Amino acid sequence: MIGTPELRARRVERAMPKKEGGTKAVVRLYYEVQGEQIKLKNKKCPRCGSIMAHHIKPVERWSCGKCKYTEFVGRKGK
Repeated sequence: MIGTPELRARRVERAMPKKEGGTKAVVRLYYEVQGEQIKLKNKKCPRCGSIMAHHIKPVERWSCGKCKYTEFVGRKGK
């Protein structure tokens, strides 16, 4: 290490404080309760199994943020 023990101690004191824990995903946005059943609102990715996001603009599509799989909606054989 470079520097004297006093300088190293000063560097440790000036270190940035650790951030508190991050925010967690709100589960109630992904599921809905119907009677005694719990139903997933969005589709599951056929490739990796995580929940897919539904995008409307610029082109309507379903996309997976984990494996980058994308399904386009309404584009059947032009």
